Amino acid sequence: MTKEQPRWLEVLKVSLPLCLSYIPIGLACGVLLHAAGFNTVLTGLVSLLVFSGGAQFLIASMLTANAPMHTILFMLFFLELRYALLGSSLSQYVRGTSKKFIYFFAISLNDENYAVNYLKFATDKEWTPDDALMVEHYSLMFWTVANVIGSLIGGMLPKINLSIVDFALTSLFLYMIVMQIRNKLTIVISVFSGILAIIFMCLLKSTMGLVVATLIASFTGFVIEDYLRKHGKEKGFLLKNIKPNKQ
Repeated sequence: MTKEQPRWLEVLKVSLPLCLSYIPIGLACGVLLHAAGFNTVLTGLVSLLVFSGGAQFLIASMLTANAPMHTILFMLFFLELRYALLGSSLSQYVRGTSKKFIYFFAISLNDENYAVNYLKFATDKEWTPDDALMVEHYSLMFWTVANVIGSLIGGMLPKINLSIVDFALTSLFLYMIVMQIRNKLTIVISVFSGILAIIFMCLLKSTMGLVVATLIASFTGFVIEDYLRKHGKEKGFLLKNIKPNKQ
């Protein structure tokens, strides 16, 4: 008979591919945060409290651009707002748990561990909320350690050209946009948002233009999609799903 493995070890094996994928990007994030002025302790704290690669790259980028704090907070709010949707789709699987559990589950949620847990909940009847929380904590641990080590490495490197932060952030958000494209409306609103960002950045002469552009583009996209769906045009030109051809 094979000895049954402890549950924590089984969950670790499930989450290990995700955790290992955090190492290179976590090291890079730690190096960039150090270059932006964060010491190792602050890097560890922001990794634990924010736990979002996109948000942490955004912080590094906007700090190096001397953006005001309220603009950074606005941008982080809208960037992280997607977690409300992700969390709501998992709520059906964590019903009956305590408020304390929900709190720790919510603050440890991110895009990648959401994907792992949603798949496991949907396909594995034995997957429990406690297992899902372990996945989140394993990923948080790997991410934080990678960030801290990256910060230490950043302290040993010669002065880094911070223009790389803009490149890294731009690449990251282009990837996020591409992964969210489901229909032509998404593409239209993305282009519209980019044009608005340029206009309002020029008008306001500050990064607050990004916040204004984000609000207008998001509201416009919502209004257009709501109108099309209410008028039965889900399969129209703008809302028709973009899918690869099946072989």
